[in-house]
Amino acid sequence: MANLTAVVRWSAWGLLLAGPLLGGWALASTAQPIAVPARAEAPRVQPASSDAVAPAGFAELYVAAYVKAGDSDADAEELAAFYPAARSMTWPTEDGAERAESASAVQVRQISAGYWSVTVAAQITGPAKDGEGHLRYFQVPVRATSGSKGAASGWVAAALPAEVAAPTGGKGAAPELSYGSAHAPLASDPAVQAINGFLAAYLAGRGELDRYLSPGTALHAVRPAPYTVVTITQISEHGQGPAEGAEAQTPPDGVQRRLLVDVEGEGKHSGGRPMTYAVELRARGGRWEVAALEAAPALASGTSSNPQEGTGS
Repeated sequence: MANLTAVVRWSAWGLLLAGPLLGGWALASTAQPIAVPARAEAPRVQPASSDAVAPAGFAELYVAAYVKAGDSDADAEELAAFYPAARSMTWPTEDGAERAESASAVQVRQISAGYWSVTVAAQITGPAKDGEGHLRYFQVPVRATSGSKGAASGWVAAALPAEVAAPTGGKGAAPELSYGSAHAPLASDPAVQAINGFLAAYLAGRGELDRYLSPGTALHAVRPAPYTVVTITQISEHGQGPAEGAEAQTPPDGVQRRLLVDVEGEGKHSGGRPMTYAVELRARGGRWEVAALEAAPALASGTSSNPQEGTGS
């Protein structure tokens, strides 16, 4: 009996100790394997192509090279950079060849995906003995080139330029702006004083620009300074007039004014150059600060489009 009791006791202890192990083995044998997702590969950033340019800009450079091609083999090689087939062409060499003094895209039309037709206006001067310039127009077919992975990597001309007539369509009337009558600036107006100081720092390099800027406004002075003196010639207010309290000597914080400011800049090589700025002012601490140089003057309501405004330059 003693031996039987000992066997029963040790068997019970064995079952008690083996229970968790047996349970774990049963769970492991019946459980389904858990699929661990593969680590996703980080997307690769495609580097921007350093020589990719817009179709319009490409066409302007192409026309300039095309007009002067023929002076030398170097000119023909320059043209081939835009139109590779030019390498196999014969270009007549003439003394005093034409030159494109300026070239600007005046019409851009997309023919299909990655294929454009650009009309370029070029101011062309003839031989030195002639010296007279003429405005001529060239139509240029421009195709996007693809890189190794199909992304656009640049542009190439599909053919030589074709000289065409000037694009149709007359000049439109000047758009109506949303500003009141222009008047001479008042030296006693704190807003005029703020704009004067701002323009002197912005265009003439006189003083610190930041002291005239509203918090959060990111503007940088023009460098090198193109003018030595900047003078306000006239000013007009957006809408029907200034907001309530705007003309007070100490305007309440947060009051805003939108002004159209005509100025003249005088420099070493320019005298009295007229310019127009659309300026937004905001009052803070009893003085006016420049909150934005707007991207374009505000158009009157009912005008077909109103340009988006900006706060930087």
